[in-house]
Amino acid sequence: MRKNLNVDDLGDLLVRPILAMLATRRTDGRILISPVWHEWVDGGFVMTTWANDIKSRNIKADPRITILVAEHETPYRSIEVSGEATIELLDDHMPIMRRLAARYVADEAYAETFRDDKLELIRLESGVIRAWDFNDTH
Repeated sequence: MRKNLNVDDLGDLLVRPILAMLATRRTDGRILISPVWHEWVDGGFVMTTWANDIKSRNIKADPRITILVAEHETPYRSIEVSGEATIELLDDHMPIMRRLAARYVADEAYAETFRDDKLELIRLESGVIRAWDFNDTH
């Protein structure tokens, strides 16, 4: 197992249509883990969520989050980033939704189903990064 990798060592992992697992803390201290579409932009994660849903409320109450992206086949490349997120209401969420729809469902037009929704952008721009793979064993 190769440990302490940087993002460049992971190749195309962060552009593949793999759901990220987003961990937020509920107000009672329990952890909520949610699968989310994501983009890796300028060294950090961006995701969308509906305005004021549970993920949004959790982050507003406690901005500490962890995001994990992990392959389900060899070489099992994975990255985990923990840090403090920011969240903001999006004035125009259609550009990011088109990119995400094209990536995750191979249909940019699917983004139109979100046109009338109020969406927020979650950003995790810096934090503690753990990255690993099993390239040395396969």
